[in-house]
Amino acid sequence: MGKPEHGCDCNILHEDVVKMFKKGVTQNKLLLKLADFFHILSDNTRVSILSVLDQNEICVSDLASILNMTKSAVSHQLRVLKDAKLVKSEKKGKEVFYLFLDNHVKNIFEIALAHIMESEND
Repeated sequence: MGKPEHGCDCNILHEDVVKMFKKGVTQNKLLLKLADFFHILSDNTRVSILSVLDQNEICVSDLASILNMTKSAVSHQLRVLKDAKLVKSEKKGKEVFYLFLDNHVKNIFEIALAHIMESEND
């Protein structure tokens, strides 16, 4: 029988490495926030909204039309994205437009999308 493709086939514990990381990983609030961040992105509707925002800022009515959803349903998802600090709104006259909060969020979305597209070609 061959070696496992993934994993370690040894019984040696590298205690210095384990001690160095164990406490930090299990108690790090930033990692919990990171998990929440990716959880927000796990919804197809929210990812669809972000894909539109990746191209252009947009208002709720236009988003609702593009996604074939009610304005209320789109507004709910935008609120989730806004509360998670992924998008922001800007009022222009009587209209409210939504866009990425900043380039960090836009870059994360674009890098993840590029990764998926490259994986599809493998």
